[in-house]
Amino acid sequence: MKQLVLTLALTLTAGLAPQIVAQGPAKETTDTVARPKPRPGDKTAAPEAEKQQEKVESKFRKKPGEVAEGGPSFRTDATTVTVEVSVMDNKGNFIPGIPRDRFRVLEDGVPQNMATFGVGEGVMTVAMVIEFSNLYQQYWSESWYQTLTASYGFLETLKPEDYVAVVAYDLRPEILSDFSTDKRKAQEAMQRLRIAAFSESNLFDALTDTAERMSEIEGRKAIVLIASGVDTFSKLTFDKTRKIIQNAGVPIYSIGLMQALREYYDARGAMGPIQRLDFLQADNQMRTFSKESGGMSFFPRFYGEFPSIFQAITNSMRSQYTITYTSNNQTRDGKFRAIRVELVNPATNEPLKITDQKNKPLKYTIMAKKGYTAPREVE
Repeated sequence: MKQLVLTLALTLTAGLAPQIVAQGPAKETTDTVARPKPRPGDKTAAPEAEKQQEKVESKFRKKPGEVAEGGPSFRTDATTVTVEVSVMDNKGNFIPGIPRDRFRVLEDGVPQNMATFGVGEGVMTVAMVIEFSNLYQQYWSESWYQTLTASYGFLETLKPEDYVAVVAYDLRPEILSDFSTDKRKAQEAMQRLRIAAFSESNLFDALTDTAERMSEIEGRKAIVLIASGVDTFSKLTFDKTRKIIQNAGVPIYSIGLMQALREYYDARGAMGPIQRLDFLQADNQMRTFSKESGGMSFFPRFYGEFPSIFQAITNSMRSQYTITYTSNNQTRDGKFRAIRVELVNPATNEPLKITDQKNKPLKYTIMAKKGYTAPREVE
């Protein structure tokens, strides 16, 4: 059976020069993006890793008893738990001014006593994870153009003081540019996204690799995933990927590609039931990763939707309520503990009703991490 993926990608221009060959991102080994991974048997890996980590994380490193700028990070190895919460209206705007006593945090269904509460904006550390595979991003195809439009467009929304890294993936992830406040480095790195190479799209491996590397960064951090959501050949399963993302504590903001293109082919009978199911599963995977990590997911059909999507992501990443509490359950059993954040009326204990300036009910969404893994006893 012919696969739909070839049909969706083949929108190449007829005048393509014959000397152009598949090159893709240069496949160099890069071990940065906050936490280097030592190579097996490399005795010099640890000192080099520490050197690189100091270079990237120096702004976010904190001394004992001090809190890093932008609020503490979500740590899974401590009895004090930090949860960063965004409350957004139905237009993707952050809702400010909600008092502390309106928030309620439950761990495994048990209410917790808040130790600290705050709100503000901070410097962001963002890793852009971009799918760039010969599966869909063939040169000058519609999905190739949409991928670059979304990538360059989001990069332009970052502030000068924000840190950004660029990771592209096909058969494996490659760090095109490490964390830096110089946006020109990221733009130069994305110039390599021209001719795709491998026809694999290993989303799970790329996403978990980036999330694990970023897990030790202090301060506000996030992954912006620009992809179709399709995974073809990853070593990890969907369930294992979910667990790693939950434990990493890095919010994922997903932008799903090719929505209009898929509808176009589906309406003309070029998409069979299996291909249709594959794409629905891809969308669901991206929704799940974003929801469980405390991020957001978007599936635009038109280019005109990108500015509002970028604005919603920026509002959610920058403006957050930061809550810390000491868990009532101090058992070090290494088990996953579910967290739920609610807004309640303290007088009635009912869900909080928020109104706009015209005193009309306002629908809102609470975004926070879904839980953490408790530490284990040291044997």
